[in-house]
Amino acid sequence: MSDEKKGLNRRSFLKSVGIATAASATVGVPHIWVPKTAYAQTDARASVKHIIYIRLNGGFRFTAAFNGRVAERYNPWGLARNLPEGTEWGPSELLARAPWLEGEEGATRQELGMRSVAAISDDILIAPCVDHEPTSGSADGNHNSGLQRFNTGYAGNSTGIMTMINYGLRDRVPEDPEGVILPAFVLGGGGMSNGSGKYAGYRPPVLQDGFSGFGFDAARALPEWAKRMSDDLDQRIYNRVHPQSRFPVDAYIQSREATKRYAEIFNDPRLNVGQNSDEPMDGLSNNQLRLLLGGGGTARNVMLALRLFHFGCPAIFMNQGGYDMHSGEEEGLPPRMNELNQLVSGLHTALKLMEHPSGGTYWDHTVVVLGSEFGRTARGGRFNSARGSDHGGDNSTRWMSMPFMGGIFNEAGTAGRTFGETLAEDLKASGQVYSYRSVMKTMMDWLGCDHSEFFPADQPFGDFTR
Repeated sequence: MSDEKKGLNRRSFLKSVGIATAASATVGVPHIWVPKTAYAQTDARASVKHIIYIRLNGGFRFTAAFNGRVAERYNPWGLARNLPEGTEWGPSELLARAPWLEGEEGATRQELGMRSVAAISDDILIAPCVDHEPTSGSADGNHNSGLQRFNTGYAGNSTGIMTMINYGLRDRVPEDPEGVILPAFVLGGGGMSNGSGKYAGYRPPVLQDGFSGFGFDAARALPEWAKRMSDDLDQRIYNRVHPQSRFPVDAYIQSREATKRYAEIFNDPRLNVGQNSDEPMDGLSNNQLRLLLGGGGTARNVMLALRLFHFGCPAIFMNQGGYDMHSGEEEGLPPRMNELNQLVSGLHTALKLMEHPSGGTYWDHTVVVLGSEFGRTARGGRFNSARGSDHGGDNSTRWMSMPFMGGIFNEAGTAGRTFGETLAEDLKASGQVYSYRSVMKTMMDWLGCDHSEFFPADQPFGDFTR
């Protein structure tokens, strides 16, 4: 092993990913053992290793997809037919469409195990009534505040969910003492990566186009004396700052160091998902993943997520589509859904085929979640006057009918079930309502995060995994 590779051991990498240590503690103070604060958790705590969280961009018409057993004005396309026996929820007819299963490539996909989303609906769990503010009198249909709530849990909050995950896993170490460990990543828009104060050092890397920005490390070109001068300058600046104000300086220095480390890790050719390769990694090659998932930008992000999971990344967030269709939704939504359907079906197949480094398949260790900042409404009709849909304060806007899939739910016997229900005529909740913050906290719990500092009024729940 080269000296360069040895530099990526546990100690040096943990220093580089923004894990705050007691840099400002007073030297010589005796160590006092303080027991960790107990916090609410579920029976499924630390039961998964990876989460893929996909935002359906722009506000999504959930009643036309994952909560389809409603009146026609909420779901103009009707219900899918011939569902698997174990499906409790109502997949829309749009989820039964699968043009990517046609032709020669479609036949190959079917041989690998791909089916329509409706045909795998018994492997998908639905929570029809997830709401940002369950006690509020109306929905938040504002793009700005709705997206803030989606990214951070609250309007005006400054810490993103992926930052919370990194902070919650700050004590995590690689199983291999000489191995490396990656943080959560955001692929695309950066709202989930916000973080200030003591959380700033745990902000996830935001990648817009793979790892092309990490291919060059300017520090490598410096002579040793210049590197020492730079390090000494950092230390002098750090020492001049009052101990209570050092965290932003820590965050800057550590983030810069992390970028150097990422440059080394991300030069691994196995992370070049744009490369045409038939060489298998965890059982599937890049070309096979591309066949399953499609060739679009979100498909490449999903491929990258699966490859990052091999190196221990706990969570990936990404955006998909563009569903803010105030006009033309009647004709525009079905083809947009085709991409989503292939992603969901392709992920379902890939996770079951890929062998996880820790044993079993990726399906056993991964949860896939879809969400959006709010639902959509046609205000009493099938579509608005422009054949689209809008967003306001009604129940159709309010409910995020979120799908979840992964082996954890098959093991619990909850795959295919619906946890909650809406009345067909007015979409009033007739069952369980979940706060969005509780859902996020439950996802953190599945990863084994310390979530005690976040959303104290909202607790994780075990309904999906009992």
